[in-house]
Amino acid sequence: MELLGYFGALCIGLVLGLTGGGGSILTVPILVYILSINPVVATAYSLFIVGTTSAFGAIQNYRKNLVDIKNGFIFAIPSFIAVYLTRKFIVPQIPEIILKAPFVITKNMFLMVFFAVIMIFGALSVLKKKNAETLPTQNRNILFIGIQTFCIGIIIGLVGAGGGFLIIPSLILFVKLPMRKAIGTSLFIIAMNSIIGFMGDVQNITIDWLFLLTFSSISVVGIFIGMYWSKFTNENQLKKIFAYFVLIMAGIILLKEF
Repeated sequence: MELLGYFGALCIGLVLGLTGGGGSILTVPILVYILSINPVVATAYSLFIVGTTSAFGAIQNYRKNLVDIKNGFIFAIPSFIAVYLTRKFIVPQIPEIILKAPFVITKNMFLMVFFAVIMIFGALSVLKKKNAETLPTQNRNILFIGIQTFCIGIIIGLVGAGGGFLIIPSLILFVKLPMRKAIGTSLFIIAMNSIIGFMGDVQNITIDWLFLLTFSSISVVGIFIGMYWSKFTNENQLKKIFAYFVLIMAGIILLKEF
């Protein structure tokens, strides 16, 4: 099972390189279901793994002029503040048993199911391509985007996700970035969100640094392979691959939890 988990690390990087998101969608289930790591610890590890891997991908995309730095910061600053606050103060306060009747809902189950539901909404927003074509870029409201990305940051903090499955739809719908530039910008935002969010966890959990650095290194190899493969797919294919992959993983998580 441990070998399968490390193979999963390679797949995490592949997905991030191909789609600019979805790495955490693999990371959390692999850590929880294959490597038997507690979901709260897994969400913290996920932030570090996805953040480190995304940073390497963002650097490569920046060299290819595929990172919109201005919009990256507009999205990143409110969200990474929310991620940090959520990981440091909110997640530790969630009770271990959230509901006892009519059936038991544990903290771990709540986090995983919430994760899956958010994934579904993110995927469906990408598939509704016509909506992206009707939203004019010049009418963007910076305050609205700031509030929206702060809320995304809270969600990212709760589920330990990099947030690409939420960030990419926002970049496509509200900023009108083409898919490849949305991917590069998403990796830039994910890297900041995840690493700063992880800093909120450092004081709350005991970290196995050897495992975490090994797993992350394998994932970094995967992102370079994924970015190379992305050259051979077009914009629409990337959108569909991203959206359907997210839906499939959400379905697996829901089936596993229920």
